[in-house]
Order: sequence, then structure tokens, then C-alpha cells
Amino acid sequence: MIEKLIKTLKNDPNYKWESPHSSRDLFSIAWVRLIQFTRGLFLKPFLKKSKGLLFRGSHVKVRHGYKITAGKNLILEDNVSVNALSENGISFGDNVSIARDSILFCTGIIAYRGKGISIGDRTGISARAYFAGQGGINIGNDVIMGPNVQVFSENHLYNDMSLTIKEQGVTKQPVSIGNNCWIGAGSTILAGVTIGDGCVVAAGSVVTKSFAANSVIAGVPAKLIKTRGEN
Repeated sequence: MIEKLIKTLKNDPNYKWESPHSSRDLFSIAWVRLIQFTRGLFLKPFLKKSKGLLFRGSHVKVRHGYKITAGKNLILEDNVSVNALSENGISFGDNVSIARDSILFCTGIIAYRGKGISIGDRTGISARAYFAGQGGINIGNDVIMGPNVQVFSENHLYNDMSLTIKEQGVTKQPVSIGNNCWIGAGSTILAGVTIGDGCVVAAGSVVTKSFAANSVIAGVPAKLIKTRGEN
């Protein structure tokens, strides 16, 4: 029954569990989701728009919710922090999940109002993600991310030796991650980077430049290893 319910909510006729679960497992899963759903009901009125179900874990902090739009079945796991203060706010597509202890914010310093963050349909963000959307972050559909992924869209200026670094202002450059990408655990993506559709970023990579679609990249700084589909 629960498998069929999830299939309906995801609007995915091919969704199927690979392994059976005990009755106790299923009860525990359903109970947690029920509590999260109940918490979500109290959050929905404070959002700009929320199309469907909203599951909210414990100790979730949402600031400037009137700048947030959410599609169907948004999951915010325990200890997620979301601050949408920015020009464009934060947009979540359908069936997006943000795992525990993740931080999404759009404005670091009030004097430098940020652009915002957009996350596409069926994208899963793993635990302890850190998204700094001051210059704008756009993440496509069907993206999967390992834990501890960091995305930065702002840099500090530092060339003037007569001033402290914090007095010299910032530069903002958008980050774009295409559809159907896999971003490995502990990867860091820096301001101004575009990652094309279908790319794979190896765990621990530091991405400092843009890569074309279907690139497999790794390293510090990240370099092209191969193109998907090649032998």
C-alpha cells in the first residue's frame, strides 16, 4: 500500500522497491512522514506558493518564506536551514528532497542583496549541503548529490592592500548545474561555473571552471577525465 502511495505521489508508474520491508519498518517510515506532514501544514501558509504536500522535519528553520515557491512533495529533513531573502527567492520543483543539516541562503550581507536559488524537479540534495545563492544558483531536474556538497556564487575582492578584505566588497557570478547530473560527496563548485547536462563530478572535486554536457570530471582543481558514452 505504501509503495503504491509513493508511486502516486511521485507520479512515477515505474517506481518500485527493490527489497521488501517488514511491517515494523513500514510503520516507522509512515509515522515519521506523518509527523513531517503535520509540521508542513503549519509552514505552508507562510510560503509564497506551495502546490502539494510539504514534509518538514524537526528543527527546520525557514526565513522569508514569502520568497519561497514549492512544487509537489517537498521534503525538508531535520535541521535544514532555508533563508530566501533575495531578488528571486528560492524555488523548489516537484519531488525535491533536502536532507538533514543542509543550509540554503541567498544573501550573506544585507548590503549586498543576493539573487536566489532554483532547484528543479526530482532533484535530491544529500546531507549537509551548503548553497550560497548570492550570485544565483540554478540546479536542473533529476540531479543527485552526495553529502557535504558546497556551491558558492560569490567571491570577496582582495587586491587593494590598503583595505581589509572585508572592506573591498564582493563579486557575484551565477552557478548553473544542468539536468541529470551526479555531484559526488564533498564536491565544491565555485562562482561562475556552468556544469552541463548529464555530468558526473567525482567526490571531493573542486570545480573552478565550466564543463560541457556529459563530462566526467575529478580533481583539485577538477579536470575532464572522459566524456560519458566513450569507451
